[in-house]
Amino acid sequence: MPILPVYNMDGNQVGEMNLADTVFGIQVNKHLVHQAVLMQLATRRLGTAKAKTRSEVRGGGAKPWRQKGTGRARHGSRRSPIWTGGGVVFPPQPRSYGFKMPKKAWRQALRSALTSKVQDGKVIVLEDVKFETPKTKAALGVLTNLKVADAKTLIVLAEKNENVQKSMRNLPGVLMMNTDGLNVYDVLLHDHLLLTKDAVGRIEEALA
Repeated sequence: MPILPVYNMDGNQVGEMNLADTVFGIQVNKHLVHQAVLMQLATRRLGTAKAKTRSEVRGGGAKPWRQKGTGRARHGSRRSPIWTGGGVVFPPQPRSYGFKMPKKAWRQALRSALTSKVQDGKVIVLEDVKFETPKTKAALGVLTNLKVADAKTLIVLAEKNENVQKSMRNLPGVLMMNTDGLNVYDVLLHDHLLLTKDAVGRIEEALA
């Protein structure tokens, strides 16, 4: 069972926390993690590529020249794909590149990503984080106290907190989310994972 120190906003250790083996101490499944990342990136693709077929290109209603007697090859429309400015054969059409993973596989991939961060020593547990008013300087002070101010950091809270969110959103390399939005790609993308104690409880409850 992984045991991590718990820090306050001043960067001082105030205790320890046992993390559930079933969530933060499993055997990492790299294949599932890879599949989860591919799924997220594929879902983000816009898929807006579009070209016109011969039926969509403007013009070409009249036959370019008569069928016989000109010495030239016969043609019936200027919209033919072999003409410059004509339609495209089998052109790209708007589509979705997204695909789905089974829920069990997705959850296991997320457990694997969290376990990987714990094994690398990149998970920091915070007793709590609160600001009376939105203040970026105070937020930067917290990250400096925890020695992650210069790193890409993912901060996960148990519940939405507007003061914290507004304080953190202008800091470069910092991303905030609730436990409901926790995902494999963002966990792996950031150098450090900063979790509140309540957030750890929510994650274990959802993934245990």
